[in-house]
Amino acid sequence: MRSTIVRLAESISKRPLNLREANAALLPPKPLYRRILRAHRSLPYEMRSLGDDYVRAEFHRHRSVANKVHIIGFLSQWKMYLDELPVGLGAKDFAGRRLDPTVLEKMSAEQLGQLYELMNATKEVWKPQDADDAGEGSKA
Repeated sequence: MRSTIVRLAESISKRPLNLREANAALLPPKPLYRRILRAHRSLPYEMRSLGDDYVRAEFHRHRSVANKVHIIGFLSQWKMYLDELPVGLGAKDFAGRRLDPTVLEKMSAEQLGQLYELMNATKEVWKPQDADDAGEGSKA
């Protein structure tokens, strides 16, 4: 028991974290997952439902990953996403942001395929209801 306490004490930094370091600190998977879902509560309904489903699927897919580099990359990217989500009254008007072209160039073929599938899924969610009603009325 004593050695555990000593190791814990040694792991704690002697100087306090500044705001940038605290913001960059990784969160464990479950607290990060919960914070993301809580942050989605302030988004418009369509964005929230799509985001919640996507976050659940991604965290479920990466549950059994053993490679530490992939885990750190996964958690750090989701932490960055969490930090970019709007908080408060401005969240209802949030419409997302454009993807950085340099990030797009670095993506693998599999990642580009996932992004394409996500784009198609969002088009279905944001399709105007009038277009569906007009299409059905003209066929009859």
